[in-house]
Amino acid sequence: MESKSDAFSAFKKLARRLQNTKNNNIGSIRSDHGGEFQNEKFSKFCEKMGILHNFFAPRTPQQNGVVERKNRSLEELARIMFSESSLPKYFWADAVSSSCYVMNMVLIRPILKKTPYELFNGRKPNINHLRVFCCSCFVLKSGKENLGKFDEKADLGIFIGYSLTSHAYRVYNKRLMTVEESIHDVFDEVDCRINQIPKTSAEEDEQNISLEKLEICAEKQPVDSQKQPIEILQQRAAQGVEDS
Repeated sequence: MESKSDAFSAFKKLARRLQNTKNNNIGSIRSDHGGEFQNEKFSKFCEKMGILHNFFAPRTPQQNGVVERKNRSLEELARIMFSESSLPKYFWADAVSSSCYVMNMVLIRPILKKTPYELFNGRKPNINHLRVFCCSCFVLKSGKENLGKFDEKADLGIFIGYSLTSHAYRVYNKRLMTVEESIHDVFDEVDCRINQIPKTSAEEDEQNISLEKLEICAEKQPVDSQKQPIEILQQRAAQGVEDS
């Protein structure tokens, strides 16, 4: 969703999908008093479908603990991904989407001892296709361009997630500087921190300011008298031998 105003259309699609795939109707939902949930369109749709719409008490986030914890888990995973990969922050949507995809595949519910994927689809997931976020990959051009006899058949890219509409990977093509979906990929998951995408001027200025602050703090650090240069220690040791 690009904005909160798209919440109603997204929920409407989800309700239709659940009804068609699982042959089950939604009995009730619960949300806060946000404008994207508490509006005339939402109310009319719930009345038409026979859905009971419950609300949390105002300014009481503890009643929405499940969603709040899930949002925090996704945020923490995305933060770790950025820390390990050095990707620019404008890839945050791909990081959060990849975190959610992996959590649904591998996170086991404590009581039921099953993953969300297994609970929804009734079978255990296949995780052989999972890849390390931000690892290097080579994307086959596969007829996208007219190649010469000695032109390269693949482009260097960075893996940034999984497609939501097909069985494909989302890859950032370094040559074209675009995000594309492909299955003809070869991954190199040895070291993901070597992947660097050019940062914007604002990010470079922020990094330079941080380095300057670090240098200033290092200059202001007190000198420990016990830590003396090796040459001075060697001279004193030699003088001690001569005096003895």
